Amino acid sequence: MSDSPPNGNFQHSAENEKLDLSTKLAFGAGDLGTAITAMIGISYLSPFLTDVAGLNPQLAGQTQLVGKVWDAVNDPMVGVLSDRTQSSQGRRYPWMIWGAIPFGVFFFLQWIVPHFSNNENGNQWGLFWYYTAISILFNAFYTVVNLPYTALTAELTQDYDERTSLNSFRFAFSIGGSILALIIGLVVSLVVPNNRSLQFLLIGAICAIISVLPIYWCVWGTKKRAQAVANLHPETEQTVSIPFGQQLKIAFSNRPFLFVVGIYLCSWLAVQLTAGIIPYFVTSWMGLPQWHISSVLLAVQGTAMSMLFVWSAISKRVGKQAVYYMGMTLWIIAQVGLFFLKPDQVVLMYCLAVLAGFGVSTAYLIPWSMLPDVIELDELTTGQRREGLFYSFMVFLQKICLGLAVNLVLQRLGAAGYIKPTPEIPVPTQPDSVLEVIRVSIGPLPAAALICGLVLAYFYPITREMHAEILLKLQERRERRGRV
Repeated sequence: MSDSPPNGNFQHSAENEKLDLSTKLAFGAGDLGTAITAMIGISYLSPFLTDVAGLNPQLAGQTQLVGKVWDAVNDPMVGVLSDRTQSSQGRRYPWMIWGAIPFGVFFFLQWIVPHFSNNENGNQWGLFWYYTAISILFNAFYTVVNLPYTALTAELTQDYDERTSLNSFRFAFSIGGSILALIIGLVVSLVVPNNRSLQFLLIGAICAIISVLPIYWCVWGTKKRAQAVANLHPETEQTVSIPFGQQLKIAFSNRPFLFVVGIYLCSWLAVQLTAGIIPYFVTSWMGLPQWHISSVLLAVQGTAMSMLFVWSAISKRVGKQAVYYMGMTLWIIAQVGLFFLKPDQVVLMYCLAVLAGFGVSTAYLIPWSMLPDVIELDELTTGQRREGLFYSFMVFLQKICLGLAVNLVLQRLGAAGYIKPTPEIPVPTQPDSVLEVIRVSIGPLPAAALICGLVLAYFYPITREMHAEILLKLQERRERRGRV
């Protein structure tokens, strides 16, 4: 019989900074539910609001902008509060446990058309305030479960390559959740082909239920590992004492952090613009049935998922920046190709979707693999661990960017004269001005954002060697404290 303590295996794993398969799977599952809701929202919420709920495009854009701005504002709040949380379950887990069910409930409520919208034109302002209130509440609980989860990355391992591997599992589940969401959307649209209101209601209900359960899997499957790392490295559970204003000043004076934020924003601006405009591009420009929307998005996400572990392996050989260069170059080619695509080139459309998936995969993997390295540099500078703050501001800026991008596209569609579908004309012929907005939003705008991301990645300062030096200095500091 072994004389080792009950947590000996976990402590040994923590000392080696390696994660076992079950921990990686459980961690990855934490992004499944939020990925499902995010993909459904990105892909279907705009056409639901404009074509089913009956909001004009300008108000549909504004309600999403208001929701995203509030969502972004509460990110730093939750991040700082989770940094300061003291609990027997750690800093992050109480937020995930208590936020999961409200997160699912408010997601479902987004897909209901209220009864007061029962006249021909609908009650525009009543609809606006209903969907704005639900959006605020849903996005608040999205933050409550997702932001503490993302901050776990730096608390489960400090190994440079192991973090890339951990994020590979995370984004395998994330992209898998996106694929599952799109399959659900495709199946529902084929089973209920002539009732779009019922389609969205069923999609919302099914995805709400599926989205809640993996959060508890993540908590159950990673908690022991997080506790073992906390015992080995107590600084990972140290509550932050620096005043909030000073925290912000330190965070935004961290030069590598600004580069990571820029890389992430450029990549995800392209993702969100493309995913948000694809429903309009497929039906209005390509003239295809609605089920092609899910099929095109599946081609992108399926390729992205299959490439995650390939890019992760390549990253170990050539580094994160080189992988980002490769993926972005292929993605730019795909976006430019979509701009020049003709309505009869359906096969080429799917080929370009696959090509875009190669780049989307690196947009998932690389920025989130860089951020924990930045956190260690901050710890070396300040002596404190502030994962919640850095992750919250990463997501804060991303959501502001997303809200502005979606609002801009919908405002431009409305100003260009977008014609809403009716039961008599489910796919109206759009004027040339609307078609031009759709093509520019799927081609030049995302391509320009990706080029900016490439430039920022070129100047990103933390290399593998620099990160190893940071960890060595941190270890020396901890040893000195231990001797004292």
